[in-house]
Amino acid sequence: MTLPVHVVRDAGGAPGPGSNPNWADEPERSNALALRVMSWIAIACGRRAARAVLGLIAGYFVLFAPRQREASRRYLKRVLGRDANWRDGFRHVFSFAATVLDRVYFLRDRTAWLDLRVRGTEHVDACLASGRGAFLMGAHIGSFEALRITGRDRPDLSITMLMYPDNARKINAALQALAPGALPQIIALGRPESMLAVRDRLDAGGLIGVLADRTLPSADTQRSNIVWLPFLGQPAPFADGPFRLAELLRQKIIFMVGLYAGGPTYDVRFEPLADFSERLRDPVAREQRVQAAMRAYVAKLEALCHEQPYNWFNFHDFWHEDA
Repeated sequence: MTLPVHVVRDAGGAPGPGSNPNWADEPERSNALALRVMSWIAIACGRRAARAVLGLIAGYFVLFAPRQREASRRYLKRVLGRDANWRDGFRHVFSFAATVLDRVYFLRDRTAWLDLRVRGTEHVDACLASGRGAFLMGAHIGSFEALRITGRDRPDLSITMLMYPDNARKINAALQALAPGALPQIIALGRPESMLAVRDRLDAGGLIGVLADRTLPSADTQRSNIVWLPFLGQPAPFADGPFRLAELLRQKIIFMVGLYAGGPTYDVRFEPLADFSERLRDPVAREQRVQAAMRAYVAKLEALCHEQPYNWFNFHDFWHEDA
């Protein structure tokens, strides 16, 4: 059976049926002191010892974060095709915690342990050679820092992230203290100057990264559309803003992902997703091209979730089931 595609117009207005508190409203479940202690263990005692402690932290989170635990259980049931047990939930949380821990090593360039596998950089190189920049579109799956270190010896591969930064301030502050200046450049979403900054960065031949699997809270976005697309067997909300921005600025989109494959292994991939560089005068054709790009994005994300089910890190009511 084919699930319908439903577009909700004027998503910046009042919540409608099926709405729920947004992920951005969730309090950040981090303790600044604990983050700094864990970072110290990572540096002083090494990755193996830190991962042993990480198991205790993941277990605590599974036990004492009921809303996040329930969101994980629902997702895992869809992607695994069976009821998720406690072992599945622990593995999901541990995978997330492991990628956060490894950010410490990535930011400090302590990666002798790392088995990094990279594919598709030629697609990024082609965009850079054209001098027009590109959108690198990913999701909250795997590790963005694993993507960044593929360009550690290439300053032309620096990525400016278009993101909503307020929900991870404690983690970012702790990591910034460990490696000053190593965090990515950020253009904050929901601010009047954001789109001008994106345009200027692209005009200079730069790369704009965006994780497109979350919708912004209504108070922090301008009028835009939420598109409900089939995702793991049930329609889920995706914002069309990043795709319309790429279309407006006539940019190519390259899908990016840094999958955590367990142990020391990360699998980094870059794949062409959409090409908006040709201007279309027909508004119907432009709309069809945007919708096709969104469907292609969701299809890639779904395939990756099936490939590495414990890598997708959206611990909130993604399908808006609680309303």
